[in-house]
Amino acid sequence: MPKGLKRWYGGGLLHFITCSCYIANNFSLPNDARIYSSRFWKKSARNTDFAILGYVVMPEHFHILISEPKTGTPSTVMQVLKQRVARKCLPRRSPDQMKLFDVDRPTSFWQKRFYDFNVFSKKKIAEKIRYMHNNPVKRGLVESPEQWAWSSYRSFRFGEPGPVRIDV
Repeated sequence: MPKGLKRWYGGGLLHFITCSCYIANNFSLPNDARIYSSRFWKKSARNTDFAILGYVVMPEHFHILISEPKTGTPSTVMQVLKQRVARKCLPRRSPDQMKLFDVDRPTSFWQKRFYDFNVFSKKKIAEKIRYMHNNPVKRGLVESPEQWAWSSYRSFRFGEPGPVRIDV
């Protein structure tokens, strides 16, 4: 992430957020992390009143398109998400088990920052949703978007409930 990254909040814009695992340790999102992320999004959306317009959870990162929460900011939402998922997914260790350069067992689950793109037009909303839904296909994980269980595609295309409720 670039240093001095500026975030623009308070204008009622949508936010296309990308968050990645700590790649230095080749750590990827196991199904548990996908489940915890989707549970958190559902719970947070109810508690802080933000809308989820689309998402995809990939093996080592996720994208989500959200509105600004009525309380807090997208940064606070991301901070809590990252903390809760990391606590659930990282192995617990005693202080004597922790080593400064233990690369076999990561101490960080997420990269420190996240990318936040302000979305301000219907054209850009459609572009970001298409990008999310086609991400697993582009990466060669599936042949078509409806085969990827960890995205909002089936909700959009077929009206099916997915792991996370979409607010469209």
